[in-house]
Amino acid sequence: MHRFIIVGGGAGGLELATRLGDRYGSTSSKKAPKAQVTLIDRNPTHIWKPLLHEVAAGSMDPFTQELEYAAQANWHGFEFQQGDLIGLDREARRITIGPLVDHEAGELLPQRELEYDTLVLAIGSTTHYFGVQGAQEYSIALDTVGQAELFRKRLIAACMRAEHRAPEPVAEGGAGQPRIQVAIVGAGATGVELSAELRNTAHVLSAYGLHKLDPKHDIGIALIEAGPRILPALQDRVSLATADLLTKLGVTLLTGETVAEVSRDSIRTASGKTIRADLTVWAAGIKAPAVLAQLGGLPTNRLGQLNVRRTLQTEVDNDIFALGDCAACPWPGNERNVPPRAQAAHQQASFLLNALARRLEGKPLPEYTYRDFGSLVSLGHYSAVGNLMGGLIGGNMLIEGLFARFMYMSLYRLHVAALHGYPRMVLDTFAHWLRRSTAPRVKLH
Repeated sequence: MHRFIIVGGGAGGLELATRLGDRYGSTSSKKAPKAQVTLIDRNPTHIWKPLLHEVAAGSMDPFTQELEYAAQANWHGFEFQQGDLIGLDREARRITIGPLVDHEAGELLPQRELEYDTLVLAIGSTTHYFGVQGAQEYSIALDTVGQAELFRKRLIAACMRAEHRAPEPVAEGGAGQPRIQVAIVGAGATGVELSAELRNTAHVLSAYGLHKLDPKHDIGIALIEAGPRILPALQDRVSLATADLLTKLGVTLLTGETVAEVSRDSIRTASGKTIRADLTVWAAGIKAPAVLAQLGGLPTNRLGQLNVRRTLQTEVDNDIFALGDCAACPWPGNERNVPPRAQAAHQQASFLLNALARRLEGKPLPEYTYRDFGSLVSLGHYSAVGNLMGGLIGGNMLIEGLFARFMYMSLYRLHVAALHGYPRMVLDTFAHWLRRSTAPRVKLH
């Protein structure tokens, strides 16, 4: 049987493994599989990465949204193996998976080698600190559920401590300083969405009595961006509309400020400003995981992404494909590559499902073309803003408010439908609504 190996269980990788398993795998002993499909990921569970800012703000309990890879594999006819990709032998068509180690139980699984006929790399991205002094040591990134949960717990602890700490004296005629200051470096989608969610979290924590601080004036939120405006990857009018909404929520916007140093309780910018920061979140950029540059001489770009052709095959090996954030894929008619967005990973997974079917049949592979349907940014329960493009409306339209929120929530529901089908997606949506109606809006512990 043909052996498919997919490394990385993010949005694109898990969708591809699920659909390949449905098509070629087997969930019954009575049905022989047509191909062997294996998914590899370092974690045992999957969560849609665009939700991590909600986990950090406490507005989403990750344990109600996580999906176990082993269960998905059993339901959809593929195999799951947990571990890190640490090596690649292209000549032997073999990858090496590192040992699985538990910090309490020790080594659970030894180092393993797996052979493939088609390898798909979909290992996503990691935080780019740009060499800023102290950034990695004193700030929290939002790459994983663990990091998001760490920030949430530190925020609650900071609120409880600040309540019993005497406020700083205020100069005559001056404005009082926030008792807690959260600084978010990077005003892309993650930073903007987190700033809005945190404002809601401050109100809820106060309402439930975890602190008696004024949620708007005692808890400050500063959003720092090196570029001239927030959401630099989106259109000007989307950026302006979002900036106006954030200002109304009391978020301080600091644009044109490049961070030069991060310390335990402050941030220093290149212009000489010092910004107090009791908690710092780093959301300033992404890069591909370092392991890609060590895999059998596969060419990478300056961000460490694998250079791929429009077939999503790597430039030097037709048996190795890459998709999602770790792939530098050409975008015809544009100077830049396909952007690292969830919609791109979803499109590439759908493309590869059909392209790999042609590969099995010995037919030439088609070329992938990215279709930009626009971008949406959630501002929590306050609002949402974005633009719709292309085939959806035949043009370009700014949207905000209730309709934008509905469209934003639909993105995640479409991801759930891709993994489980539409009937189960409807049931999951209803179950999620029931949980939300019987639980606090924010996780309180």
